[in-house]
Amino acid sequence: MTTPERKTAVVTGASSGFGAAIAQVLLREGYQVIWAARRRERLEQLAAQHGGIPKVLDVASSASVAEFARSVPGPVHVLVNNAGGALGLEPITEFREEHWEQMWQSNVLGLARVTKALWPQLRAAPLATVINIGSVAGSETYPGGSGYTACKHAVRAISETMRLEWLGLPIRVTEIDPGLAETEFSLVRFAGDSERARAVYAGLEPLHAEDIAEAVRWILSLPAHVNVDRLVIKPRAQARVDKIFREDH
Repeated sequence: MTTPERKTAVVTGASSGFGAAIAQVLLREGYQVIWAARRRERLEQLAAQHGGIPKVLDVASSASVAEFARSVPGPVHVLVNNAGGALGLEPITEFREEHWEQMWQSNVLGLARVTKALWPQLRAAPLATVINIGSVAGSETYPGGSGYTACKHAVRAISETMRLEWLGLPIRVTEIDPGLAETEFSLVRFAGDSERARAVYAGLEPLHAEDIAEAVRWILSLPAHVNVDRLVIKPRAQARVDKIFREDH
């Protein structure tokens, strides 16, 4: 009896938050997981603890993406485009150009770069699934969030275009749009200001990284003919980006 081929999953932004939780869930599901992110030491720690293969990847660098793709043997059965994040919360009249450039590089161009670079490996799989981690900011807006929401609106447009361009191919495309989730997201957005970051989640139970990882597991467990185009996940206390119920209010 031959042993079934072990499926390979690539997770970007895997050094923390959603990416790290998704990688761990996929390892438990039996995937050979490639942890991809910029922080080598953190990746090596996670891989040593949980298994899988750590590979340094900066999605904002074309050279890094190309080198990464060359090091990944095909086929790739799952690609989770998770790298990204938000910077700053300034109004449009005070926006910082470097913040927008960094967000666009990671959230949008990075997603496109990695997908393009791994295209041969995805096509080599009998069935591949590409999961793009977007945000409720991909369909809503809020004061101070114009740069980030513009990026996540772009992720939504790219995800929908993937579905159109790959129609008829054995590739599924899903966009997962989380709402308020407690990860390093706010800490990065507020440049390490932990007090300001904690205030974002005060008075409610936000989503956790494990909630999004479970959604990824569920999507991949569905029959091959099923494609979940878009999955919006919010904490019960959140109805919109700016409509949140807090126990202390």
